[in-house]
Amino acid sequence: MWTEAETGILVSEMKKAYPAPECALNFGNVFQLLIAVVLSAQTTDKQVNVVTPDLFRDYPDAASLAAEKPEVIEEYIRRIGMYKTKAGNIVAAAKIISEEWNGEIPESFDELIKLPGVGRKTANVVLAVGYGVPAIPVDTHVFRVSNRIGIVNEKDVLKTEYGLMNKLPRETWIDMHHALIWHGRLVCKARKPECESCPLTGICVHYNNTNT
Repeated sequence: MWTEAETGILVSEMKKAYPAPECALNFGNVFQLLIAVVLSAQTTDKQVNVVTPDLFRDYPDAASLAAEKPEVIEEYIRRIGMYKTKAGNIVAAAKIISEEWNGEIPESFDELIKLPGVGRKTANVVLAVGYGVPAIPVDTHVFRVSNRIGIVNEKDVLKTEYGLMNKLPRETWIDMHHALIWHGRLVCKARKPECESCPLTGICVHYNNTNT
């Protein structure tokens, strides 16, 4: 189990490596953020950013998307995974947002996860990125990196989230979420982590277990 000092090193090194980490998805408002995150499930952010410009141009808000048939939306997002399910989900979510929330995205975690296609990670991203509410959304990168380096040692996403919330200062949650994602994409890659380029080797459990 990491000490408080080791956690402090992680936060410090991530701030140096990623001084202004941001969400990789392109969006113009909280509604578009929600839709982009729903579309990003089991698909890369890069692929989502390819399909959303046309989608958001033609359906910029909940009302316009709610009025469309899922079959039409499928053609906009066909190149991403699970496009049929996602098209149905975002249209259904848009209807609820338009009819029950006057087109505004709720700022409540409990209300967000009631929306079709919105799970815990998506709700946390919307709260953190869209509204600045401290949260640590755990995607595949955050899960892999945080367990590999050893700040947590958990087998599932929920326990990883709670573990990170317990270890990291609340005021760092949003930035650390983004930093861990970028670190997972650029350095601590799934198949072949680039440990020689990593500033965390002094505290990384994986590195020290494989280099002793």
